Amino acid sequence: MKGDRVEIVIDAGDTSRTYEVAATRAGRRVEISNRRGGVVEVSEVTRSGTAVRTARFMSSRVLALVEHPAEGGPDD
Repeated sequence: MKGDRVEIVIDAGDTSRTYEVAATRAGRRVEISNRRGGVVEVSEVTRSGTAVRTARFMSSRVLALVEHPAEGGPDD
């Protein structure tokens, strides 16, 4: 679904930073996973499950993960 995106807000010491990972083409989606060792991984994945882009963040620094699903669903 084109339009899936996730905003990640990170504690950068004296300020916070916002990063965004978005599905850039139709048929792709964004997945979030917690990895071993305190790492949050946000990946753009194809229909077949192959990761195209991946962003990794230390979970102790993540302040918020905001998911924005694609407009409309399969019933629309």
